[in-house]
Amino acid sequence: MRDWNAMSDEAFRQAAIDFIEAECPPSIRYREERPPWTELDPWYQAMSRHGWLAPGWPVEHGGMGLSPSKRIIHMEEWLKQGVPRAMEQGVLLAGPALIARGTQEQRDYFLPRILSGEHLWCQGYSEPGAGSDLAGLRTEARIEGDEFVISGHKVWTSGALDANYIYVLARTDKSVPKQKGISFILVDMKQPGFTVRPIPTIDGGAEFGEVFMDEVRAPLKNLVGELNKGWGVAKGLLGFERMWAGSPHMGRTAYAYLLKIVRARGLEDDPVVLDRVAELKLELEDNSAMYEALSKEVGGGAAIGLEASVLKIASTETYARIAELTVELAEEYGGMDGEPIGGVRLLHNYLNSRPPTIYGGTVQIQRNILAKGALGLPS
Repeated sequence: MRDWNAMSDEAFRQAAIDFIEAECPPSIRYREERPPWTELDPWYQAMSRHGWLAPGWPVEHGGMGLSPSKRIIHMEEWLKQGVPRAMEQGVLLAGPALIARGTQEQRDYFLPRILSGEHLWCQGYSEPGAGSDLAGLRTEARIEGDEFVISGHKVWTSGALDANYIYVLARTDKSVPKQKGISFILVDMKQPGFTVRPIPTIDGGAEFGEVFMDEVRAPLKNLVGELNKGWGVAKGLLGFERMWAGSPHMGRTAYAYLLKIVRARGLEDDPVVLDRVAELKLELEDNSAMYEALSKEVGGGAAIGLEASVLKIASTETYARIAELTVELAEEYGGMDGEPIGGVRLLHNYLNSRPPTIYGGTVQIQRNILAKGALGLPS
């Protein structure tokens, strides 16, 4: 197994670029929409085969075990080189949740199948009427013999159209307060009772779906954590998602686009523009320092706490402000498709800067979490 962390950051960056150029099919790069799994599968297999698939997983579980700085480089280069996200729910969320909270039997069974692409995961969290207030979910699971029987409706489910496994938050005890009585269950989607419908989005893609479950079944051994205590597992997984959304890689890539537009518009000596650009650069440096510090703490075994909410707010709002300034400085080109000026996909960049403020709980929800958890304000 190669020791990636022994390489300099510059050498690691070049190794990432070389791998992408050698193995990522040009037909799936720089696409406005996410390619279907049939096109992504060969690339997923190449990442798995060459050990580039799981940058944040420990080496002992088949990951790269990257340091925080190299994890940022990995994410930056995938974004800069136009590499599409490839069914990342398993690698980014389900896998880390199992590493942190799963049984040894669950890790031995599921982790290799995530890395091989045999199991493609989606997230069964949000429901109609239970998005920001996730604990208000209505999906129910009852126990029959050695199985859970689950019925409910999930929505805004990333990757649902291609997934064959879903991790589901379901209510297993209705007699207790809503944040209790919830369980975290791993469910095979290739069985009767599942219906998946696409949800078209503004960019013309169908990344999201809604999932209907009618008396679907999962063995009791697929419970992660304790019965009725899945809320803690879910919060931990949301922490991983907030860490990903809080990485500065998206903002740093967008900042490079901003500089291209500044040069293309001949604004390199405009003091007002330079002041605004410098302010965003300083915010990015703050975000990077926060991300690296928190990643080191989590890598050392610390729980993901309120700091993840601070990081998610800071990084995603900085990213959005960079994209907004880029469009503003591009003036009449700002809303055009393609690369109308400076070699920058302006509209694509702007639209992509909005969803991260929603991933893992909106920035408004993160502020509520901080108000209650850090400041002690009432709910």
